[in-house]
Amino acid sequence: MSRLLKLMVVSAVATSVLTAAEYKVDTVHSNVGFSVKHMMVTNVNGKFTSYNSNFEIDEKTKTFKNLKAKIDTLSIDTGIKDRDDHLKSDDFFSASTYPEMSFEMTSYKADGDDGKMEGKLTLRGVTKNITLEVDDINIHGNKIGFALEGKIKRSDFGLKWNKAIELGGVAVGDEVKIKIDIEADRK
Repeated sequence: MSRLLKLMVVSAVATSVLTAAEYKVDTVHSNVGFSVKHMMVTNVNGKFTSYNSNFEIDEKTKTFKNLKAKIDTLSIDTGIKDRDDHLKSDDFFSASTYPEMSFEMTSYKADGDDGKMEGKLTLRGVTKNITLEVDDINIHGNKIGFALEGKIKRSDFGLKWNKAIELGGVAVGDEVKIKIDIEADRK
């Protein structure tokens, strides 16, 4: 390999490394939320209040290099204590046995300020591949913000509790919509 070609390769690798930055999620200014149909009529919204995540992104191309997150299942909050207690029980999260769920990115395809993130979600001891749409990546100084959205079937992860309702159908929908808003600080 010619000396010029080697220099170009080293320069390209160095530039790639220099534009990648590590971030830690600011949990005060972020939200890990979800919604699920209730009684086949409306959505119940909830969130997790205890979580942590770190990621690395190429700031120039807005391409995620990695992302790992851990969420405390005991921190579920739907605004109703009795419902939250039921969700922590063995009928749903079995939070005393599985106190944490996790996500680890496996690939990312950038599309300007948006993109598509593939990864492995582990919930209640079950790991499944999921896709998250990434929207509106904004970088300002040492801060970054973006949104993640996706859908899962809760039954795929062993969250199968339900009961029939009088008018037909079930009390809790199987599809869970994930909506996460992130603000993070460069390390």
